[in-house]
Amino acid sequence: MTQAQALQILKTGVNVFLTGEPGSGKTHIVNQYVAYLRARGVEPAITASTGIAATHIGGMTIHSWSGIGIKSRLSNYELDEISSNEYIVKRLRRAKILIIDEVSMLLPETLSSIDAVCREVRQSREPFGGLQVIFVGDFFQLPPVMKKDMEENAQTAIIKELPARFAYDSPAWTRAKPMVCYLTEQYRQDDDNYLAVLTAIRHGVFGDEHLRHLESRKVGARGAPACSVGGPEQAPKLFSHNVDVDRVNDEMLAKLPDASRKFIMSARGRDRVTDALKKSCLSPETLALKIGAAVMFTKNNLKEGFANGTLGTVSDFNEDSRYPIVKMRNGRQIEVAPMDWMVEDNGKIIGQISQLPLRLAWAITVHKSQGMSMDEAVMDLSDVFEFGQGYVALSRVRRLSGLYLLGWNERAFQVHPEVLVKDGEFHADSEVSKITFSRLPPDELQKMQDNFIIALGGQLKQSDEQDLCTHKRKKKKSDTYNETLALWNKDRTVAQIAKMRGLGEQTILNHIEKLAAKKKIDRAGILLRLFTPALFGALPKIHAAFRELETAKLAPVYEKLDGAYSYDDLRIARMVLDKEPT
Repeated sequence: MTQAQALQILKTGVNVFLTGEPGSGKTHIVNQYVAYLRARGVEPAITASTGIAATHIGGMTIHSWSGIGIKSRLSNYELDEISSNEYIVKRLRRAKILIIDEVSMLLPETLSSIDAVCREVRQSREPFGGLQVIFVGDFFQLPPVMKKDMEENAQTAIIKELPARFAYDSPAWTRAKPMVCYLTEQYRQDDDNYLAVLTAIRHGVFGDEHLRHLESRKVGARGAPACSVGGPEQAPKLFSHNVDVDRVNDEMLAKLPDASRKFIMSARGRDRVTDALKKSCLSPETLALKIGAAVMFTKNNLKEGFANGTLGTVSDFNEDSRYPIVKMRNGRQIEVAPMDWMVEDNGKIIGQISQLPLRLAWAITVHKSQGMSMDEAVMDLSDVFEFGQGYVALSRVRRLSGLYLLGWNERAFQVHPEVLVKDGEFHADSEVSKITFSRLPPDELQKMQDNFIIALGGQLKQSDEQDLCTHKRKKKKSDTYNETLALWNKDRTVAQIAKMRGLGEQTILNHIEKLAAKKKIDRAGILLRLFTPALFGALPKIHAAFRELETAKLAPVYEKLDGAYSYDDLRIARMVLDKEPT
């Protein structure tokens, strides 16, 4: 599915799972949709499963937005407490659309808890309280971290233990019935060999030929000083474990002149709670900084203009307060003061830590790199421990020439076997979504989109009304078919005809099928120009399925053949059936 097709579906107000390979433009589509909504007076709730993912789309974490905090399950008491919070209630009731980025990193019970909060606060039994919900992500990338909730009471949990690990296994996902929009265009990698390597990992067919490409990018030695590992010194360095990240960051800090200034974390409250906060906090207990240090913010502060994941460089220190002044990538300079992380119980703080919301950032973990695009990177995949971790790291880089590998293990080139199977279902569901919406007349599609904006209390733009009028004045179908026929007779391909006419390839195939039924396009031309050798070889099997089912519809045949052939292939095969089924 193209980005343009996915955006048209989003605008109708249906629930959507927007997915695709790294670099396919998922974040770009989200930003386009948000701009479209805001131009019409509709403000969406923009969230993500992690702080750094939230920075990519200009939002906040779904945990903060929904009020569930660090919990993945909620007791009835906790649900009542959240639904009594005036600030959260106002935020959730004001919302019309909920976007959740990096949904692959949410546990199924966490998604169910978010759904429960939305339904309770909005007083609606509809999934997510009647919000249009847009799940964004790629399950081939990093899965959620499995850990026990702090002070969890299983007997009072409103969400029971789920055996599954992925968000799509949540009952909330099932009830939402999202239409799948699987983006198939690629905008990050511009190196065919490297793209072939990433595709092979994603499809579970990584082999010796792909390994040879990666072996050509091996540099340095694992454990060598950061300045001698090979590759550009200033290139970001990715590791699977924090201990390696800390080692490289310490080495780079030591190279800078002057003495380091240290900032010590303070804590108060229950030891068990503060210990857990220290482990989950991205800022270290002792933070050493110098002028010139590369840093990353570890907490959101929208008022000050930074968020978890924002990168910068220490440019100076305030001699009065001693706090560092950080210059961000956009040139803005901020004096960074300590911030608090805390846990509350019944409105009472039971544990709190305080530290500068910073950490060194010459090296980062693979988890923190998710969503980034890099021209070059040095990475060590020797200790990869999670399915998809190596794939995420490798797919950050645009081309093979920008990759510098210190080492790898077998797991680095593997994806989760369950996700491999599920991905086939997502592809098939996306085909159904594409076909369903391609069959809608343009004026009907525009009307659906306009009605959704009106239902949300937004205002139509003049361009929307002009588009609707334009669609109503479109030429008769006989004229549009004849335009396609004229280009077909000039030996244009389906892709060329679609581009020249500003239509989708699915629409052009529909025209060709109609023209073939009227004998304006002959069977020989279809066989020669539309059939691949593989499809030609499968023709008897596909035709037998049409006849056995006694149908001309594509969906039953697609299901009977277990999705072995795309809907486009089935449509092309149907064009040359000896006898049209009844």
